[in-house]
Amino acid sequence: MQSTLKLLLAGSTTFIVLLFMSCDSKKETDGPYFGNGFHNGCADQSSVVIWTRLTKTREGNISGEKFLLPDAEEHRQLDREADPDMIWKAQIPEGLTLEQMEGACPGMPGEVKLTCYPLTNPDNKMITRWAAVDVEKNFTYQWKLENLEAGTKYVVELEARHNDRSKVSDRVEGSFRTPPRAGKEEEIGFCIVTCHDYWRRDTVGGHKIYNSMLKLFPDFYVHTGDIEYYDKPEPYALTEELMQFKWDRLFALPLQRKFWAQVTSYFMKDDHDVLRDDAYPGMTYGTVSWERGLGIFDEQLPACDKPYKTVRWGKDLQIWLTEGRVYRSRNTDPDGPEKTIFGKEQKEWLFKTLEESDATFKLVINANPVLGPDRVNKKDNYSNSGFKYESDEIRDFLNRFDNVFLCNGDRHWQYVTHFEGTNLWEFGCGAGADEHAGGWNQDDFRPEHLFLRVKGGFLYGKVSRQNGKPTLILQHCDVDGKIVHEEIFSR
Repeated sequence: MQSTLKLLLAGSTTFIVLLFMSCDSKKETDGPYFGNGFHNGCADQSSVVIWTRLTKTREGNISGEKFLLPDAEEHRQLDREADPDMIWKAQIPEGLTLEQMEGACPGMPGEVKLTCYPLTNPDNKMITRWAAVDVEKNFTYQWKLENLEAGTKYVVELEARHNDRSKVSDRVEGSFRTPPRAGKEEEIGFCIVTCHDYWRRDTVGGHKIYNSMLKLFPDFYVHTGDIEYYDKPEPYALTEELMQFKWDRLFALPLQRKFWAQVTSYFMKDDHDVLRDDAYPGMTYGTVSWERGLGIFDEQLPACDKPYKTVRWGKDLQIWLTEGRVYRSRNTDPDGPEKTIFGKEQKEWLFKTLEESDATFKLVINANPVLGPDRVNKKDNYSNSGFKYESDEIRDFLNRFDNVFLCNGDRHWQYVTHFEGTNLWEFGCGAGADEHAGGWNQDDFRPEHLFLRVKGGFLYGKVSRQNGKPTLILQHCDVDGKIVHEEIFSR
C-alpha cells in the first residue's frame, strides 16, 4: 500500500510524513498491531463503514501447530453433545493453546484512531477520537463515516496504541472510493467472488485471485458469502472462540489484507459463515445458536444498517445486494405462499426499487442461485424445488425486465445460464480457488448453459460507453485473471 500511496501523493509533504511514520511503525513494540488490517463496507454516495481489529502479533502464526482431525462420526458427536471441553480436546493437542495453532492471530486490548480525507484534498481531514476496541467483540472496532462526497477517492490512516500513556504502536494506510451519483456517466469495473476457506487457498499468503483482481483496479468488489467455513475441519468451529479464530486467521492472510485495504467492498453472508451447511433459523452448531452466529458475523465484518442494500454506481449501473439467511423459513417447511428466503419486507423492497430504478443495467447479486441449475439433492435456494412457489414468483417478476442480470455465489463452479425466449440471465462467479471447485460434472452441460467451467476464479464486470452506447461486459476469469468466457450487452 505504501507504493500505491507514493504514486498517488508523490511530491507532497503529506506523503513524506506518511512514509516516515509507516517505516517508524515497523520497529518492534509490545503492540497492539493491525494484524488483520482493515476493511470497508456498506459504501454509498455519502457514507461507509470501516472495520478493524487489534492483535498481539503483526502477522498470523503461519508456522503454528496442526489441529487434530476428528473423523465424521466424532464431529457429529461433538456437535450433538456441544461440550466445550470435548470440542477442545478433540481438536487441540494436549498442552497447547489456541494461540499456538497454525494461522492464529490473537486479539489484544488497545485504542484506535482514524484519519480520513479525499485523495485530492488532504487538508480536509476527518479525525476521530481515540477509542477502545471492544474486547467482548473479539477486539474489534467499527466507524461509520458520513457526509462524504460522491465519486471520491478517500485515503484512510489508522493508528493503534495501548492506552493514553503509551506511544503509537502500529499504523496502517489504505483507501476506498464512494460511488458516483446517478446522473454521472462513468466507466465502472467490479469483481464478484464466493467460497473461500483457509485450507483451500492456493498460496501460503492467501487466495491468488486477490492479486489477479487488484491488477484490474476494480471500483468495487462483492463477496457473496461463505467467506469462511465453520463446519470444515482444522478446526470445526463448534464454539464462539473457534469461530472467531477462523476469521482472525483468514483476515491475517497478506493477499486478502492488501486487497481489502484498497478496494471498496461489500460483504454478504451465507450458510457456512453463519453456522453450517444449509443453515436456517432455529439451528445450532455445537455450542453456538443461530442468533449468535448472526451476531458474530456482524462483529467480524462491517455492519450495515440493514443486511440488504441497493447502491447506484453512476448513470448506467445499479446493484442490489440481497440477504438470503436472516429472513428465511426453515428449509424443511412445506413449500407454499408462506415459505420464503427473502422474507416479505425484503421482497417488496426488491420489487419496488427495481421498478423505480432508471439505471441502464441492473445487477441483482445473491448469495445463492436463482436460476441454477443445481443438484437435485439440494433444498436451500431458489433454483431448488424446496422454494419453488416463491422462486417462480421472483423469476416471473424479473422476466418483465430486459436489463436485469443475476450474479451469485455459493456454487463451486462457474456458469452462465440463460433460458431461451426469456430475459433471465444468471452468472455464477465460482469458488475462490481451483482446490475449492467441484459439485458439478463438467460434462453435464444443460441446454440453459451458455458457459460451464468446474474450476475456481471470479467474475469481472465493466460498464462503459462504447461509441456512445451503454455497454455491460461480464467476464469469467480464472484464478490468474485470464478471461475464460465473456458476454456483452448493449443498450
